[in-house]
Amino acid sequence: MKVSVDRALCYGSAECAHRAPAVFAFEGGYGVVRPGREGWGDDPQVREAAERCPSQAIVLGE
Repeated sequence: MKVSVDRALCYGSAECAHRAPAVFAFEGGYGVVRPGREGWGDDPQVREAAERCPSQAIVLGE
């Protein structure tokens, strides 16, 4: 499962980088998926980060 961050929705809480630092980073005031980690959508920490993202900017999909 793929994971991405919708930059149009993200407002920079850094919740994703706090909950799943192996997958997300905080750059330029926004959460981003670290290069090469786009396929980690099934990881429990990534799923928790998506559920708890205050702006619902984390997208999990096929």
